[in-house]
Amino acid sequence: MDRKEILSRVDHTLLAQDATWEQVKVICDQGLACQTASVCIPPRYVKRAADYVGNRLKICTVIGFPNGYSTPEVKVFETEDAIRNGADEIDMVMDIGLAKSGDWEGVLEEIKAVKASCKGRILKVIVEACQLTQEEKIAACRIVSMSGADFIKTSTGFAQGGATVEDVKLFREHISPDMRIKAAGGIRTFEQAQAMLDAGADRIGASSLVALYQKNS
Repeated sequence: MDRKEILSRVDHTLLAQDATWEQVKVICDQGLACQTASVCIPPRYVKRAADYVGNRLKICTVIGFPNGYSTPEVKVFETEDAIRNGADEIDMVMDIGLAKSGDWEGVLEEIKAVKASCKGRILKVIVEACQLTQEEKIAACRIVSMSGADFIKTSTGFAQGGATVEDVKLFREHISPDMRIKAAGGIRTFEQAQAMLDAGADRIGASSLVALYQKNS
């Protein structure tokens, strides 16, 4: 797969705590120039970014980020607010504490509530794979598949680990056939991105691939 095709599957990401509007604007310009799948930005900037790009680029934002332990009601409110502001895609952090305690019914109900509030927009569920056991990862695949979400996503990029080829392969083996995978966290080269896609990922979350492409073009 050539680099342009890889970029078409990239959510070009800027989620740093100190991100400014000027930096987000650059991310949008780069996403437009390189025709990325979307830009993934902090909720604060969704409306300005949506107004800035119009219908030329998808806007993705994050919910319950990065820890996932907001109440379901807060996550629903965040989602509704993001959509009112122009978000096209929602990346929501699963409640990892519920998962670790075995309350998968609670996890399922929360994801379903957020999905309903998406009103047809794409929902990606971040399961923070580096914090889960093998059995918990498999359970997360089952629950996210049942929830009606569109993607299972490996990582926030803010924990101790990111995407791995092994986790992508495991997810592909255990999710439903219509579920897609977003690999994110620590993907800094096109070779790493290609390995994730080869393993079964459909979307890549990355902050440096566009700059790498532009530097070498």
